[in-house]
Amino acid sequence: MADISDISAYVRDLCVQAKRAADSLANAPSHAKNRALQLMAEAIRGQADSLAEKNRLDLDAARQAGLPSAMIDRLTLTPKRIESMASGIDVVRALPDPVGEVIWGTTRPNGLRILKVRVPLGVIGFIYESRPNVTADAAALCLKAGNAIILRGGKEAIHSNIAIASLLAQAVEKAGLDPGSVLLVETTDRAAVGYMLKADEFIDVIIPRGGESLIRRIAEESSIPVIKHYAGICHTFVHADADLDMALDICLNAKLQRPGVCNAMETLLVDEAAAAAFLPMVLPRLREGGCEIRGDEKICAFFPEAVPAREQDWCTEYLDLVLSVRVVPSLDEAIMHINTYGSSHSDAIVTQNYAAAMRFVREVDSATVYVNASTRFTDGGEFGMGAEVGISTDKLHARGPMGLPELTTYKFIIFGDGQVRT
Repeated sequence: MADISDISAYVRDLCVQAKRAADSLANAPSHAKNRALQLMAEAIRGQADSLAEKNRLDLDAARQAGLPSAMIDRLTLTPKRIESMASGIDVVRALPDPVGEVIWGTTRPNGLRILKVRVPLGVIGFIYESRPNVTADAAALCLKAGNAIILRGGKEAIHSNIAIASLLAQAVEKAGLDPGSVLLVETTDRAAVGYMLKADEFIDVIIPRGGESLIRRIAEESSIPVIKHYAGICHTFVHADADLDMALDICLNAKLQRPGVCNAMETLLVDEAAAAAFLPMVLPRLREGGCEIRGDEKICAFFPEAVPAREQDWCTEYLDLVLSVRVVPSLDEAIMHINTYGSSHSDAIVTQNYAAAMRFVREVDSATVYVNASTRFTDGGEFGMGAEVGISTDKLHARGPMGLPELTTYKFIIFGDGQVRT
């Protein structure tokens, strides 16, 4: 961990390095970026034991600090997760390079040829919490899309992040690219974040990934555009025409498989017409999995172990083994509930009724909307992007999992042969 006395000067120096790297990286050929990504993946695999050792330092500190189990889970680098970091980089390397792609083109009556072409965003400030594997995901995607990245992870993962970022920067340099393409803020002083958020001379976009309080602070304080999502209040609606065995599998997966992540189900809505058959199937299984049920009056009457839900529960991202459950009288009411209390992240319907499914996907205003599948699939890797820098619930520039195309902007290139405007 760096001992830094002048935080402002330190952050400015990182920004200068990143800006210089971004200028050269924007024009780097695909083969050079792919070579860097290959070396990054090899370095992670080759140093897996060392990464695990650094991660243990963070885990020991987290346990001593009494951090909740969900956060410790996000912090942990198992051998499988280390390999997943490397394989995610491999997938990114195999994806088409978006830089230089012609999105649209036309030839005007006066002979002007106009092209709309993808270009890198520039320098990305990435501020995140807990998950050290995100360090590799974000760096790989930004590099492939021609962007330099300044990483600022949470203090709970500082040893893991320093180790990972160091390996990545060394790989970038070994490939002949500017090592300033991948930089990590190596101080846990929160003042560093404040200086990053005002560095609009150097940083082109801020992407936060973490809890709602962190993201709101960044959105409020930043003088740089922010791509964000505040919360993952994800719903599953079991429709009257659902295959109930399928619905059971989907609901248990959406809540129990990994409850501490943003795409886990936080509210279960059950159609009144399916409640008598489905609730005896799902509620005991959720309780067996350690999940506390917070239900409306009908749920509490049916399932005495349920805790009465408060109004606040319907708009709470628990990130834990707690689930809000409500019986709704219709598809209309389910859609209204989701659009009222949801966070525009991930919502699902389970139904064999095509018309109901199509209404749901049209009218639910979320970044990702599912029919007969778990919300846990909202993830760049699961969507074939290799990885993601985050999941945006904004409507401008990017929405949903952010992969390579979402890390570019575009410019217009016009070819003429002497045209002048009259």
